[in-house]
Amino acid sequence: MGVTIGLTGGIASGKSTVSNMLRELGFPIIDADIIAREVVVRGEPAYEAIIAVFGNEVVEQDGTIDRAKMGSIIFQDEEKRKMLNSIVHPAIRKRMTDQKEQYLHSGFETVILDIPLLFESKLTYMVNKTIVVYVDFDLQLDRLMTRNSLTEAEARARISSQMPLLEKKELADDVITNNGTLQETKKQLMEILKKWNVN
Repeated sequence: MGVTIGLTGGIASGKSTVSNMLRELGFPIIDADIIAREVVVRGEPAYEAIIAVFGNEVVEQDGTIDRAKMGSIIFQDEEKRKMLNSIVHPAIRKRMTDQKEQYLHSGFETVILDIPLLFESKLTYMVNKTIVVYVDFDLQLDRLMTRNSLTEAEARARISSQMPLLEKKELADDVITNNGTLQETKKQLMEILKKWNVN
């Protein structure tokens, strides 16, 4: 049967760090962000549907989707954003499910779904357990400003566009608090895996 764990967090919370720790431990990771890019490459059904809806002005000269152009359109137009999501999200979910099944069939007992918007997109039905990587707001703000060279106002805007980590924390089966060292983070991860009897 196998166990599927949903890993999520917020921007600059350290989710990728925990994801890499799980990968090093030998767990297969299915990353929603990577899949989101794969399903919109030329030749994919979602790519064709995007061109049909948005036209050729969202296509770069090399035939790829112009992500910046797409972003500027959907951030200003709620309807267009919904249209894009209705094309892309089902394609992402299908590919994640297919990959999960492949891993389980090939003998893996546990598969990790790394999904930034696990709760926002109501995708918890795809997993058996959820882990949230949590960080205190001030530290999150500081890390984001440093990592992406943002002003405090820009960083605050990005964080506030997501569901607050405190809310995600309440929804999770377990929480890794990533305020300290990498060793402390890894210790919490190992304790959760042991408690859930995951290998």
